[in-house]
Amino acid sequence: MQLLQYKSQAVAKPYFIAAIGLFVGQILFGLIMGLQYVIGDFMFPAIPFNIARMVHTNLLIVWLLFGFMGAAYYLVPEESETELHSPLLAHLMFWIFLIAGALTIVGYLSVPYASLAEMTGNNLLATMGREFLEQPLPTKLGIVVVALAFLYNIGMTILKGRKTAITIILLTGLIGLAGFFLFAFYNPSNLVKDKYFWWWVVHLWVEGVWELIMGAILGFVLIKITGVDREVIEKWLYVIITLALVTGLVGTGHHYYWIGAPGYWQWWGGFFSALEPLPFFAMVVFCFNMVNRRRRQHPNKAATLWALGTAVMAFLGAGVWGFLHTLAPVNYYTHGTQITAAHGHMAFYGAYVMVVLTIISYAMPILRGREVNPERAQVLEMWAFWLMTVSMVFITLFLTAAGILQSWLQRIIPNPQSFMQVQDQLHIFYWLRELAGLVFLIGLGVYLYSFFAKDKPQTVEVSEPAPTATVASQPATT
Repeated sequence: MQLLQYKSQAVAKPYFIAAIGLFVGQILFGLIMGLQYVIGDFMFPAIPFNIARMVHTNLLIVWLLFGFMGAAYYLVPEESETELHSPLLAHLMFWIFLIAGALTIVGYLSVPYASLAEMTGNNLLATMGREFLEQPLPTKLGIVVVALAFLYNIGMTILKGRKTAITIILLTGLIGLAGFFLFAFYNPSNLVKDKYFWWWVVHLWVEGVWELIMGAILGFVLIKITGVDREVIEKWLYVIITLALVTGLVGTGHHYYWIGAPGYWQWWGGFFSALEPLPFFAMVVFCFNMVNRRRRQHPNKAATLWALGTAVMAFLGAGVWGFLHTLAPVNYYTHGTQITAAHGHMAFYGAYVMVVLTIISYAMPILRGREVNPERAQVLEMWAFWLMTVSMVFITLFLTAAGILQSWLQRIIPNPQSFMQVQDQLHIFYWLRELAGLVFLIGLGVYLYSFFAKDKPQTVEVSEPAPTATVASQPATT
């Protein structure tokens, strides 16, 4: 039986379980939204489209945060070679975060959003109504409390133990995550300022500090499954993280093209955001290079597959699909179309969903008292990987096709058509996207089932004993 190196690592288990549960909810609401694109009154008025979309995106953020926290609670004690500073605080913050998140979703679904804002004190400090930051004021305050307690717990653990590049990069990313979220409380009446600083949360999370968290998690898993020298992996990480920060921070400007910001952002944003695929390409080279140089064949094949898949899909989604429409002359026609949705789906899945599933794939068997899952469970998990990943590729392709047609009919042809006229002509792509989403849900179901799968007991055929040969006595000869 494989035992945890440090008992406090067990704190990660409920975080991972909650993350997977919320992931299921996110996908279900995504499918509801997909049907509402083609059947406008589907589940109306019980779940209007704006509410389904809000729940879908909020669940995505919350379950990824649960995954990041679980990853930190698992890897930091092992990297720091010391027990977690306060397992009790970690458990307490888990329940506070989970209950606050659940109550927020219930509020979205049961109360009109305007009434929810009035009930939760939005008139005291107006923070609601912005995409991804729709949470009521008490929920935002709760997130701050949970983030500060989490940072205190992780920081004290790192301070009293061994310092490694992985823990330093991870802590830097987590501090940035908490710090940039504070801009969610700044909601100026000037629309240009509002959008300008709104991106300081949304962009600087997903194209900035979250990339540090992703790099630290991948580096940790690769050290464990490849046996490559830590120094080699850490050097690669420093290069990747430097590229990610330089291009991601200044590349924020590609969101400032059309919001009323100074014109120089078209040059700064365009140039640096065009360089953003570089750290993701370096991550692909890094992951495959480490696996090829491995000193041992780790029995957890599923975790290795998830790690390699993370690098490839992050490069495609965040790198290639991001570059497709990041330059101002192209973005002029494509911003706000389904091309943006295509990029967002593959980028989030490739960069962050898959890295959380990577650490869960590696750590969860150990948290359950064994080094790896049984062979049958790993096979099912790898089937789930391919079902979810291939279906996400098709979701992206269908949305890309819809976005190209939308840009052409709505913004490029001499007599542009109205928004709703164009939407009627995109139904075929929305139906195909919905079918691909169903396949994704099947893959997620297989993934969940893999946690409970056991190897079939081997049946040993017992053959009948061969009859004992009898030798007739021969007369003695002289």
